[in-house]
Amino acid sequence: MRLERNLDGFAIDASLLGEMLEVPPSCVQILMRRREITSVCERGEGEHEGQHRLTFFYKGRRARLIVDETGEIIRRSIIDVGDRSLPSAMREAAGG
Repeated sequence: MRLERNLDGFAIDASLLGEMLEVPPSCVQILMRRREITSVCERGEGEHEGQHRLTFFYKGRRARLIVDETGEIIRRSIIDVGDRSLPSAMREAAGG
């Protein structure tokens, strides 16, 4: 699967993000506007040059995609801590 590349970074399909965060796709954009879903995009350096790490946070879930320069998904991961909030160290890059 490939993400669409744009001037701001990458556009992720609401279906994919909704699946990863266990949110209906129709709610993804609303939750992002409310800042209930937060995200951070990081550019790889050194051995990770040419890759980007896209991380999304929602309640007790962290969804992460590693993509190459063209947006091709190399790896994806999900951490779910249940009803607990994610530890602040896991959210620091997203600003809270």
